[in-house]
Amino acid sequence: MVMMVIVSCKKDTRPNYQFMPNMQAPVGYETYGEYDVFPGEQSAMLPVEGTIARGYSLFDYGSSNEEFLRAKAELLSPLDSTQVDFARGKELYDIYCGICHGTKGDGQGNLVKREKILGIPSYADVGRAINEGSTYHTIYYGKNAMGSYANQLNEEERWQVVAYVLKLKSDLEK
Repeated sequence: MVMMVIVSCKKDTRPNYQFMPNMQAPVGYETYGEYDVFPGEQSAMLPVEGTIARGYSLFDYGSSNEEFLRAKAELLSPLDSTQVDFARGKELYDIYCGICHGTKGDGQGNLVKREKILGIPSYADVGRAINEGSTYHTIYYGKNAMGSYANQLNEEERWQVVAYVLKLKSDLEK
């Protein structure tokens, strides 16, 4: 015959002993509160100096017109001919650019046709000598009435759009 005895720590006449109370009732911290947890001037609200967020890279050009001209003269696409995907560039262009610039790059997008936005030039205009650097800078910072698309398109997508814009430009000039 086997006899089994069960013993419990629970007793109704006295309070129970709490094992590891800090795990059951942790100390609450505000996510971006200022605490003495971080050494020196470091704070949870600020990124560590010299770091770059994941998926981002440095862009060495400012938003001024002088920087635009410098980008136009110096900036080249990091994509080689095997990495350029015109189908993807067209898809992104149609989503973000075609509404104003038109699907052919002729400046006749739906908003222009409906007279919601005026003065969008064609990519083939003689006074509009666009290249890789100027197009990328314009997508990154915006120009005149056009706003920046840096938050909507990552770096690789911007370069795909640039390649497609230059393809549209060459098609219009034929």
